[in-house]
Amino acid sequence: MPALACFVDAAAAVLPPPSGYALAGDSTLPPPLTFTTATTDGVDDDSDSASNWSPSLSSKLFKIDGWGFPYFGVNNAGDIAVRPHGAATMSHQEIDLLKVVKKASDPKCCGGLGLQLPLVVRFPDVLKNRLESIQGAFDGAIQLQGYESHYQGVYPVKCNQDRFVVEDIVEFGSGFRFGLEAGSKPELLLAMSCLCKGNREAFLICNGFKDSEYISLALVARKLALNTVIVLEQEEELDMVVEISNKLCIRPVIGVRAKLRTKHSGHFGSTSGDKGKFGLTTIQILRVVKKLEQLDMLDCLQLLHFHIGSQIPTTELLADGVGEAAQIYCELLRLGAQMRVLDIGGGLGIDYDGSKSGDSDISVAYGIEEYAAAVVHAVKYVCDRRNVNHPVICSESGRAIVSHHSVLIFEAIGASSNKAPSLSSIGLQYLGEGLSEEALVDYQNISAATLRGEHEACLLYTDQFKKRCVEQFKQGTLGIEQLAAVDGLCDLITETIGAKDLVKKYHMNLSVFTSIPDFWSIDQLFPIVPIHRLDEKPTARGILSDLTCDSDGKIDKFIGGESSLPLHELEGHGGGYYLGMFLGGAYEEALGGLHNLFGGPSVVRVLQSDGPHGFAVTRAVSGPSCADVLRVMQHEPQLMFETLKHRALEFCEQHDDDSVVNAAGLANSLARSFDNMPYLVSSTTCCLNALTNNDGFYYCSGDDFSAADSASVVTSVAGEDEHWNYCCA
Repeated sequence: MPALACFVDAAAAVLPPPSGYALAGDSTLPPPLTFTTATTDGVDDDSDSASNWSPSLSSKLFKIDGWGFPYFGVNNAGDIAVRPHGAATMSHQEIDLLKVVKKASDPKCCGGLGLQLPLVVRFPDVLKNRLESIQGAFDGAIQLQGYESHYQGVYPVKCNQDRFVVEDIVEFGSGFRFGLEAGSKPELLLAMSCLCKGNREAFLICNGFKDSEYISLALVARKLALNTVIVLEQEEELDMVVEISNKLCIRPVIGVRAKLRTKHSGHFGSTSGDKGKFGLTTIQILRVVKKLEQLDMLDCLQLLHFHIGSQIPTTELLADGVGEAAQIYCELLRLGAQMRVLDIGGGLGIDYDGSKSGDSDISVAYGIEEYAAAVVHAVKYVCDRRNVNHPVICSESGRAIVSHHSVLIFEAIGASSNKAPSLSSIGLQYLGEGLSEEALVDYQNISAATLRGEHEACLLYTDQFKKRCVEQFKQGTLGIEQLAAVDGLCDLITETIGAKDLVKKYHMNLSVFTSIPDFWSIDQLFPIVPIHRLDEKPTARGILSDLTCDSDGKIDKFIGGESSLPLHELEGHGGGYYLGMFLGGAYEEALGGLHNLFGGPSVVRVLQSDGPHGFAVTRAVSGPSCADVLRVMQHEPQLMFETLKHRALEFCEQHDDDSVVNAAGLANSLARSFDNMPYLVSSTTCCLNALTNNDGFYYCSGDDFSAADSASVVTSVAGEDEHWNYCCA
């Protein structure tokens, strides 16, 4: 390892000494001292060398056994393994996530699906297991505690409104009457349609603010024999429910949402407490009861709903809120309401960092079984004391249902580091040109501190030296070559002392704003892990930078309180470097925007199978094209294309003899750009390749093709409703 004093000594040989000073290059100075360079390993434990690294050490490093159990682990090949049936997954049923990504992204000519990354991989088997686990936990608690009713959950579709996710939940939950919750008119339409194929006893819970159209839809749903409950979020909604139900001659089933005093103090508890956004106070609830009694409709009031916030951290807080709500439930029964359901809302939390902590917004101090036991006990305790029949327990645990089933995959397309240049590349010959007397004095101080081995003083003088040189550059008295030499020398000194930040910046083919919006908006952390090479020791640390032209488009906070992530070097490794964001199946897809017009990812649906690879891709959809995202912003891609095509033809006619062929090539290139995803393409093919293609293509609508042309049609990956077509010119 080179000595720091050697760097300064070498530089001193080219620097003219200021008047009255001797520099480090003076032959009378003592031998240089050696400063030890700080380690740059991604793993702090030096006992785990690269030669004896193992997948189990990677699992420990990334805390996979904490946040990933029982669905994710590391296999012997060093790849992330998905256990689709949770703890019941047998070894031959594990799915190698890297193989799924390769199947999805490899070209069709190589047996792949030709999808572009980023990619969302959905595992319906995991979704099914989550539903069964929640149902099983409540069934077990009910049986163990002698509870005299049952549990009947609903899925709030706002967590992930994807058609196939909702349809899977209705199908998987049909055996135990699992229903849906809607908070808007389109969500209600979605839920009504899906529940037509579900269990007739499944609840359709109608939450959210309502107008007459929303209430009319909910009443129509009840007319269609769907088990619909209209939950009053505002006292004024009752008048609309009564008026419209009388007009339609439909007897409604009504619920009320109560504002509890129990308050969740974390970030997700802002909607709880008596000043929360939603629900009715006790005064308002009493007025609703009185009005229904006057209208002879008190029998319609059958459900009490509350929600003390997502990610409830402890069962103590949970039991406190459930107990308070159970008291209100019993009081409503005493007042004559025909109550039968207690809807405890959401709040069943996810342990995003594996810490099992009750003091964090990204963790919880309990499991599903403990959650269910606390709820059942709290309700039973209150009802037994009040001599009230036990209600049906309903919950809206959307985050807990869908978070695990979806994995976001993205690729590192490059990395940049702050590593200092080598001594030979600094350009020391420029250091002696143009430096001021003050800068030369600073350099003398660096030399002296170096020889004394005083790290802090050396850093202080190095910073001062650099600042003086920057000021000289701004004033025009120092050239860029000199400034670069100063930067290189200062970086080398700082790195050798060990004070330089060696964290790399990994450039990801991803938009944080589109695919991980909660990180940007509320600092929500998700586990992010390389999905392969986990049998190798990570030797670098990095932050993740996305494709957007925005300084916030980066991930620089990670679980465990880390400001960087252990990663592998990209150089010298064939193929791509893929990372996965886990536990993001709730909210991220629904909340994602279109910053810089980056659309959503491609999606594949993967089921465990008994085939040779252990999985089957049952659905594959390419992400939105450039044309798709332009339409969202009210642009008209076809008109845009026609404008550009005419400009290309005009240009080629003016500047090229072979104008028709070249114009066709340009048009083909432009059309493909509209039809491709906005993200970077990892292949070497680029838009301009079309210019050298003698078989030019041009865009034309489907009406332009005759039957004889159909064999020449090539379609790009586009949406199901539209394909942009190309035919040979």
